[in-house]
Amino acid sequence: MTISTPSRPPFGRTVPGNRWDLADADGADGGASARSVSVIVAHFEQQAELDRTIAALARQTHPTQLMEVIVVDDGSRVPPTVPADVRVLAQENLGFRAGSARNLGARAATGDILCFLDADTSPEPDYVARMAALPSSLPEAVVAGHRKHADFTGVDVDAPVETAGPARELTEPSWLASAYRASRDLLDADDRSYRFVIGAVFSCTRWFFDETGGFDEDFLGYGGEDWDWASRAWLAGAVLAHEPLAVAWHDGPDWAGRSSGDAKRQEQKNGETLLLAQKIGVVGSRPRALRTVAADVVAVLASAPSDGAAFICVDSLLEQLPHASVVVPAEMHPLFAADPRVLSASGPIPRGRVRIDVDAAVRFGSPVRSVQETGAATGTESPAVGSTALQDAAARVGSSDLGAVRIGEHVTVRSERALRREERWGESAGWRTELVTDDTVRPLPADVSVAAHLGGWLSLD
Repeated sequence: MTISTPSRPPFGRTVPGNRWDLADADGADGGASARSVSVIVAHFEQQAELDRTIAALARQTHPTQLMEVIVVDDGSRVPPTVPADVRVLAQENLGFRAGSARNLGARAATGDILCFLDADTSPEPDYVARMAALPSSLPEAVVAGHRKHADFTGVDVDAPVETAGPARELTEPSWLASAYRASRDLLDADDRSYRFVIGAVFSCTRWFFDETGGFDEDFLGYGGEDWDWASRAWLAGAVLAHEPLAVAWHDGPDWAGRSSGDAKRQEQKNGETLLLAQKIGVVGSRPRALRTVAADVVAVLASAPSDGAAFICVDSLLEQLPHASVVVPAEMHPLFAADPRVLSASGPIPRGRVRIDVDAAVRFGSPVRSVQETGAATGTESPAVGSTALQDAAARVGSSDLGAVRIGEHVTVRSERALRREERWGESAGWRTELVTDDTVRPLPADVSVAAHLGGWLSLD
């Protein structure tokens, strides 16, 4: 999957970092500022559950004239039955393809806001209004709803879910509830907060969904496609938020609470994790040592006065950031042909979590420890005591309002999500830049000794 060149949003504003609390939510009361919403419901052979969800959607407080409902059927043997005002789209049964179904619904949608639900997840009356409020003013917002669980066995499908749900409530996943509390409803989101966006209950603008390229249809079977999309959305500049009052009731327990053999469950989870590990490059998601196709840190060397200077610059950078990809001038690329991490500037430059621009060849000092070793217990990258300025900057940019760190005269470490925002909004994006010094980062002369670098006695004093 690729992310398109950022375009200017059709409405709204942005905020620095993930500060969704600085944006005014529009239209939460269904007033004049309310925007049109397309509710996209993924379905597969769940007619009774779908009936309950459609009944719940008919009782929404969001203005009726500003809401459409699209049911996307993932190849059921018997097509779903819905009221006349609900659109039905269908795709062939080629296995569980939630991402493909949601993409199909999004392509057909006409609303400013896309609100995704599953057929077995029925919303309370103010759900759509609450899920549309923040994206209506903040077009880069991705809002996670509050999915609760209930056993609706024997409950009439027309029974109000806001009363039937609490009466039959099941335990909700503690890991997810804890994550929302600890992050202040994702206000303190970081590079791994994609795990807290659940495909059955989230919303975003149609414009931003198009910016991300939609769901990756490589995902077949249960799970993974939502986390992959949310990770790419974060890199594209998403502002993640959790709306605890936007409640939708899932019929039955969470996936982890459903009966299944432990071996089969672990096999399914491993399959999902292995695919995600190829597509998400951040610490805690990517392999600890193996290389993957997903870029995390991408460094671009603009120029070097000699082959030797280019070699030392790239070698010392990768010593500090071994998972990085480095782009070098095309004429110097043959020096590095044996290392797949080094790419030629003549080809496409990948976009990952961090972009490092090296204006002129420098030598980076030896690292105290690798960035992999500095990961916090949560799996997010955090600066460790004794980490270098380069490692520290690569770990910190992007999660707060820190958009860039300049290290001396020739090195700038930038958050790609900050870059995406700045490409859309210009200076009004509001990201902060830090200036730091590091005496171990030294410009390289053309006649630098490669042997001295390799032997460990190189001095640039």
